[in-house]
Amino acid sequence: MSHSDSFIDEVTEEVRRDRLFRLFRRYGWIAVLLVLLVVGGAAFNEIRKAQMRTQAEDLGDALLAALENDAATARAEALAGVGAETPGGQAVAAFLTAAALADTDETATAVERLNTISTDGALPEIYRQIAAFKALTLQGDALPASERRLQFEALARPGAPLRLLAQEQLALIDIGENHPEGAIDRLQAILDDAEAPAGLQQRVAQVIVALGGTPTSAREGQG
Repeated sequence: MSHSDSFIDEVTEEVRRDRLFRLFRRYGWIAVLLVLLVVGGAAFNEIRKAQMRTQAEDLGDALLAALENDAATARAEALAGVGAETPGGQAVAAFLTAAALADTDETATAVERLNTISTDGALPEIYRQIAAFKALTLQGDALPASERRLQFEALARPGAPLRLLAQEQLALIDIGENHPEGAIDRLQAILDDAEAPAGLQQRVAQVIVALGGTPTSAREGQG
């Protein structure tokens, strides 16, 4: 390489450094801002997680303190006074309050609280379904069988989280309406369902026997 070529390369490199320096002076703040945003965002997430953890712990402590009341009335009053920051926390407190109210024979108030949960679109479906199911079981015969059947059928639709428990309740309605054959068919379908837990299987089999039927398991036959 000639001296002139070397000189040109040095000048070119110097020009590049000079341009880079000017660009950094003009736009370097953007890079700094991006770094601050990334670091700040990570810090915010950690702070938010810590706040959520603290809120959950505070809610748990408040609920446990309220549940320590032996008297159902005092327990219900204490639970009703527990505040929660999130919809999920509010739902849990409402579930426990409804249970305490049911223990004090304030069924109507308990059902009202549960129905509020069941219609809250901000909550996950499982919360709403549990609330609707519990409200129906609390009302029992106070609600006409036709109305209970309609609502339990909605909870028993394919893919619903409580469909098997709702099917069991529908079988009990069949029994109450003197339709044992329909109840046995419904209970046998539960017994054959691969998702039926052991406790439910045992309970269903006992009812089938009590109705004069013979419980059979499709899974046993396959084994």
